Amino acid sequence: MARHLVLVGAGHAHLAVLKAGAEFAARGHRVTLITPAPYFYYSGMGPGMLSGRYSPPEVRFHVKKMAEDRKIAVLIDSVVQIDANRNLIICASGSRVEYDVVSFNVGSFVPQTTLAEPHPNVFSVKPVENLFQARRRLLELPQKEPRILVAGGGPAGFEIACNLAMLFRVERRSAQIVLAAGEMLLPRIPPRGRRLARRILAERGIELREGPLVRRLEREEAHLDTGEVMKHDVVFLAIGIKPSDLFRQSGLETGPDGGLMVNRFLQSTRYSNMFGAGDCIYFQPRPLDKVGVYAVREAPVLCRNLLAALEGRELLAFRPQHNYLLIFNLGDGKGLLWRKNYAINGRLPFLLKERLDRGFMRRYQVSGERDQ
Repeated sequence: MARHLVLVGAGHAHLAVLKAGAEFAARGHRVTLITPAPYFYYSGMGPGMLSGRYSPPEVRFHVKKMAEDRKIAVLIDSVVQIDANRNLIICASGSRVEYDVVSFNVGSFVPQTTLAEPHPNVFSVKPVENLFQARRRLLELPQKEPRILVAGGGPAGFEIACNLAMLFRVERRSAQIVLAAGEMLLPRIPPRGRRLARRILAERGIELREGPLVRRLEREEAHLDTGEVMKHDVVFLAIGIKPSDLFRQSGLETGPDGGLMVNRFLQSTRYSNMFGAGDCIYFQPRPLDKVGVYAVREAPVLCRNLLAALEGRELLAFRPQHNYLLIFNLGDGKGLLWRKNYAINGRLPFLLKERLDRGFMRRYQVSGERDQ
């Protein structure tokens, strides 16, 4: 019997489902993608887009065309409510979409609770396309030596700071770049990795501030919890990420972080016809770090389980790895590699990252992205 699958969001995990769309259609099922934009930008290459190493077409997928080429209906819209008891999705435009099976891959966002009011010179690191807008703005700045504050000392903040230094180096301009890392720079990586990271920042002339937290951002001032005030011209917000508030506001079962609670089958713990993957979920068997590697690994399991759910077949369990590889783009053709207690930096880590990233792009850039 033909059934209707609705995909909300076009993140890393849903790319595999979109690419397999023809298989769903061949088995008689309808598929609809609801996404706020026709493109999805790959987060792993976002900092390189900021520095100018990559152009936007190199780091994005034309998910609208990918879907339509595979007989998937596309609705450019945002979901504002889920009525799970009636199998209904409600969109910002007022559109109402019924489903038999639904899957969420809507990513995460950077909370802006520190921001007193919106400002054109404050850029969140998510969504990734913000980084291209930030690059254009930086190149337009009239200041001879702009003051740039990166708030947040996790992987995103570290990569952004390094690639900002490269951007100004390529442009032969000066900039005062400060990385306000909070309590500690890269707290999840081993001490050797942190020592390397601190040295890398120092070599690029980036001032590292560890300890004080940014409590409030105003037009040209950052107020720290120590009472200190830092002047800035541009701010990048990389202070952690959170799942969308959509699930909690819709009365669904969520984890402590607000992510959709899913079991080992990536299936909602309350509704058997609801699935999710990536940053927007809370994996009930054990919490997972918000890193793209998990979304990529979840993709084939999610794709199989969505088809199985449509057809009443047995589901496959997702078994996440305990350790994963992270490679940070340092902006100058070098990388910092970390896995477990091992950390190295140099040219080879970046070449490995390039190979992995380019391979992922080739797998899903199937809609003429490079020709645009």
